[in-house]
Amino acid sequence: MTATGTTDRMTRLLALVPYLAARPDGVEVAEAARDFGVTERQLRGDLELLWMCGLPGYGPGDLIDVAFEGDRVRVTFSAGMVRPLRLTTDEAVSLVVALRTLLELPGLVERDAVSRALAKVSAAAGAAGRVTPVAVSMDARAETLAVVRDALERRRALYLHYYVPTRDERTERTVDPMQLLFVDGSWYLEAWCRRAEGVRLFRLDRVDEVAVLDEPAAPPPQATGRSVDDGVYRPGPEAPAVRLRLARRARWVADYYPVEDVVPVDDPPGGLAVTVRTADLAWARRLVATLGGHAVVDEPAEIGAQVAAEARAALARYGVRAGGDG
Repeated sequence: MTATGTTDRMTRLLALVPYLAARPDGVEVAEAARDFGVTERQLRGDLELLWMCGLPGYGPGDLIDVAFEGDRVRVTFSAGMVRPLRLTTDEAVSLVVALRTLLELPGLVERDAVSRALAKVSAAAGAAGRVTPVAVSMDARAETLAVVRDALERRRALYLHYYVPTRDERTERTVDPMQLLFVDGSWYLEAWCRRAEGVRLFRLDRVDEVAVLDEPAAPPPQATGRSVDDGVYRPGPEAPAVRLRLARRARWVADYYPVEDVVPVDDPPGGLAVTVRTADLAWARRLVATLGGHAVVDEPAEIGAQVAAEARAALARYGVRAGGDG
């Protein structure tokens, strides 16, 4: 099973360092990828991201460091992350109950993977002594999925209270459901959005509230489904192009987002030049800002200027002058 979600990646990153630390002579990248159930490309992206993690101070001597020697990789500085995850008895039993509940959900795609995980955790928790009672409640996403399925079966419209991460805002919409999709470990509702007057994909874990309305779903004739074989996000050629130069520690962007024209560059050393297409330039501005100086905007110039202005304003709020001694 390939884990691509944010939660899965965070769990993998936390496990990677002790995994490598337990192998001081290094390990083949292909072997590590198999052990973690991901592609070699994804694993290399995770290792690139680890270079940005470490202890407070975040200087050269504080960050986790890994070394590549041919096709082998080893950790040369672990920042103290050498102990693998250990579950308490109560945590293990709670996880067993959650996995058993998950197996009872209709439409579960990765049933074999969940069954294997349940067997392993059950064995680890088998010798448990006295544990506290465990309360079981249906996950909110499972409840959302059930409501959406009900609307599709009954061909009813839906009310959604939906979080839009690119604009960091919550919106209210009435939609006409068309189909459910399961992509990269997440459920999506494809529906005609009456507010946007177009077909949209809504990720169910971003739905805060959902309700079946007492009116029929009526997508207009022009509402057609889309293929997600190449991923959920596929900007059209008319979307504005943002050209970035990524430092080595920001190369993971090329693995995480759909990019074009990927070219190795020497400025910055070991970097990449990439093109990202997006209809939301505010999202591109936030991406560059979060990279903390490890990305340079070549085009459009106004994005770089806006990021610089926002950085100066943030420093000013802390009484620090940009380029000064602080």
